[in-house]
Amino acid sequence: MKKIRILIVDDQALFREGLHTLLLVQPDFEVVGEAANGEEALKMVTKHRPDVVLMDLRMPVLDGVSATRRIKDMWPESKVIVLTTFDDDEYVFDGLRAGAVGYLLKDVSSEKLVEAVRAAARGEYFLLPSITAKVMAEFARVSRPNPVRNNQLTEMLSARELEVLRLVAQGASNKSIADQLVIAEGTVKNHLTSILAKLEVKDRMQAVFKAKELGLI
Repeated sequence: MKKIRILIVDDQALFREGLHTLLLVQPDFEVVGEAANGEEALKMVTKHRPDVVLMDLRMPVLDGVSATRRIKDMWPESKVIVLTTFDDDEYVFDGLRAGAVGYLLKDVSSEKLVEAVRAAARGEYFLLPSITAKVMAEFARVSRPNPVRNNQLTEMLSARELEVLRLVAQGASNKSIADQLVIAEGTVKNHLTSILAKLEVKDRMQAVFKAKELGLI
């Protein structure tokens, strides 16, 4: 079994130790290191190249948002999940815009945390309903779409791609999308690759934001 390699980043030693112990219970998880701030996290990612980084936001030296952005730019194969005590809109969107693929609060259940880590390792986003609600609320605040550009992209995206994009916006995983549309999970991935290329974005969350701005969903 190929284990999911995890890096824990938090300035509270007791929390890191507890999380480390919790994660090691899972047979497919391996904790490759711990870091107390963003600068340490960058060094640890360089050294260990973890599959998933569990990242706090408020830390000394280098905060979690800045560290997430640098990890995304330098080691995009390492997926970052924000795990923090803050669910204010500012923190949520700063974390997601920096490149995090998940946003969880520290009082999340161990089952949901494990589910999020596995989803991130598969290259999927994982947001709890409360966070998804904030994302959808933000959609209502974006500027009105450009009708010309909107029509051009509507023609570029196939009907199936638009279906996939709408389900992504609802927080559905690749497996869930495949089940709902009665297609193979590999087909979903192919559609997502095409969507990202056509919208000229790098990941699912950027695709959702851009699609909403353009009035596609």
